[in-house]
Amino acid sequence: MPAGRLVSLDVFRGLTVLLMLLVNNPGDYHFYYTPLVHAPWHGCRPADLVFPSFVFIMGVALVYGLGSVQPVRALHRTTLWRVGRRAGVLLLLGLLIGLIPYFYFTSFRIPGVLQRIALVYAACCVLFLKTNWRQQAGLLAFILVLYNVLLQVVPVPGYGPANLAPATNLGAWLDRLLFHQGHLFVEQEGWDPEGLLGTLPTIATGLLGVLTGQWLRQPAVEPTTKVVWLFVAGSGLVVAGCIWNGWFPINKPLWTSSYVLYAGGIDVLLVAALYFLCDVQGWRGAWTLPLRVCGSNALLVFFLPEALERVLTKLKLHHADGTMFYLRNWLYQNLFTPYFRSPYHASLAYALAYTALWVALLWVLYRRRLFFTA
Repeated sequence: MPAGRLVSLDVFRGLTVLLMLLVNNPGDYHFYYTPLVHAPWHGCRPADLVFPSFVFIMGVALVYGLGSVQPVRALHRTTLWRVGRRAGVLLLLGLLIGLIPYFYFTSFRIPGVLQRIALVYAACCVLFLKTNWRQQAGLLAFILVLYNVLLQVVPVPGYGPANLAPATNLGAWLDRLLFHQGHLFVEQEGWDPEGLLGTLPTIATGLLGVLTGQWLRQPAVEPTTKVVWLFVAGSGLVVAGCIWNGWFPINKPLWTSSYVLYAGGIDVLLVAALYFLCDVQGWRGAWTLPLRVCGSNALLVFFLPEALERVLTKLKLHHADGTMFYLRNWLYQNLFTPYFRSPYHASLAYALAYTALWVALLWVLYRRRLFFTA
């Protein structure tokens, strides 16, 4: 591994990629095991930890990527240009996913996961380069309080008092105002889980990663001391998130402030455990290799499976008798459901097979040292 590289972060990224593939690709969403399905609204399941984990990991990674640049102000301008270019690529890839497969420009989805990651990445890079850790911590706290006030105090134009309902909260109103309903998530009625206002608390999640990365890079602190304080901080964040849940519920689609603390705390705890095992104790054997392989092309393994899934689910084909069918449904109904008595088992088998397909591709790319980044 390159000097200074965190094996634990590579392993964490790989774990997150595997969970993402399982969560995003069941054979049938109506028959899927609860931990792999997002909470209906309030609440948090393992599936709801995928997105914030990617954002958190990105925050830690950018500290290691830009750490040598931060003290040299003369390099900031060229660095920010590269940051802007990378954010632009992520944004365009996210929009492309919304256009596949028919490229209907009048009704494609504008918000999305990669779009939000692009905005958060750019914001966190600027904040890391231009502010110190105390300012970042203060801004994080300010964002969480401000977002709480916006969603629970500010009236929603046209709907009345502030509320946390899916289609009538302040964020949903803002998305319809800026994007029009035809450019939002089609499976929902007038709101989008990756809406613009929710980007604000997602920046706070990224800042948690940035602060964690800076703590891990402290050369004067013993590794075991880093681990202890990470466990303390992670536990405190989880407890704080549970307490805040009492009046601002943990909610992934709204990315509530309590959700930022709760999910961020779990991420800090996972990083602490993996850092202790992989980077302090030196457990970097064969068990980490599959996970490092899965995390080696995170952008590729998000974009291609998502694009392929959209083609499989939306592209209509024709039987010889003229009836139409979707390729994905045909594959699932013919290759999986006949061989399992339980529809839950069939749905999970499809997800496992789809995941295995992409893991095999990642392994080939890893062996050939081919890595794709924005």
